[in-house]
Amino acid sequence: MVMPEVQDIFMTHAKQYHQKHPLSPEKYKAMMDIINCRTMELGGHIDECDECGNLQISYNSCRNRHCPKCQTFLKEKWIDARKEELLPVPYFHIVFTIPEELNMLIYQNQKKGYKLFFKAVSETLKELSEDPKHFGAKIGFVCLLHTWSQNMLYHPHLHVVLPFGGLTPDGKFKIGAEDFFIHVQVLSSMFKGKFLHMLEKAYSEGDLEFYGSMLEYEHDQLFQAYLNTLRKKDWVVYCKETFSGPEAVIEYLGRYTHRICISNNRILRFEDGSVTFKWKDYRDNKQKIMTITAEEFIRRFLMHILPSGLRKINYYGILSNRNKKVKLRQCQRVLDYECSKSIFKDMTAVDIIKAITGTDITLCPCCKKGRLRTVRTVEPKSGSPPVTGEFNTKYC
Repeated sequence: MVMPEVQDIFMTHAKQYHQKHPLSPEKYKAMMDIINCRTMELGGHIDECDECGNLQISYNSCRNRHCPKCQTFLKEKWIDARKEELLPVPYFHIVFTIPEELNMLIYQNQKKGYKLFFKAVSETLKELSEDPKHFGAKIGFVCLLHTWSQNMLYHPHLHVVLPFGGLTPDGKFKIGAEDFFIHVQVLSSMFKGKFLHMLEKAYSEGDLEFYGSMLEYEHDQLFQAYLNTLRKKDWVVYCKETFSGPEAVIEYLGRYTHRICISNNRILRFEDGSVTFKWKDYRDNKQKIMTITAEEFIRRFLMHILPSGLRKINYYGILSNRNKKVKLRQCQRVLDYECSKSIFKDMTAVDIIKAITGTDITLCPCCKKGRLRTVRTVEPKSGSPPVTGEFNTKYC
């Protein structure tokens, strides 16, 4: 039995959905990429076995970061590159979440809102870790943006993976405790203050837009009352020491880096205009089954298409691109730590796939002896239908 995929749902219902709901260019492109992924629309190549003459057609992937078919290869390459950035220190997993009252404002201002989210989290972690009262050293960390809950609803939060060790002002390396980073209440308080301060500044500079139910907050007094309500709420920060050693970080990172709002293996049924999928309800920590219409499934999926140009993974401190070649290597030398080397760096895509899956895709599946050689390129079709409709973040 062939299990249904996100692509099947989009192929069947995307046209009807687009006729009813205006889409942004990013959402439209993601939708069309998913529909066309590994089909003749994107072109491909024909391989011939040099032993038995068997012909095999392979179509190109869309490589869209939101496509469920295109993440495994990218994830494995990304994880492999991180092997050279490990340290033999405790690692923490921290999750920063904003109150649900902020969700609609951030959704209507995604590019600005997500950048403020990254900035507030990174400044909170850097300032507290460098403060002698808390740790007193310059650390490094990776931030990963997720915008969904398990039931595909909008739930923006940042995952942070943090090695608890860093450089002190006198150039020495300091290792933190294995069972404690910084108290979550301290993290939460500073994060809340920074985020709301940045949000108020963006409002005063006219950088925020308001639609629908949020339109009333264009008025200054109502927006200030809105901020005051958010100041009174508890902001949730979750933190735990997760890893038994630096090598375990690699496997753990793989769970979060290239994940999208729903993978194909969670979809159980697609029939009669409805989609059934499994999800985990973290309120009672149980696996559950949900059925929604295909239209609602597409709406939820498209909510998580990120604005073009926005990076969902960012690096800070000694792990940032400008620091890791010097400061990270300095930390590794001080600790006399020989990290694992990237094995994919100088490998071809064919070799990487073999290393990941154990399958040699150049071996003829027919005779099991010959090698497949590309004999012809299949050009992609003229292109996807033109983008139509207005940009409207309220409904799409």
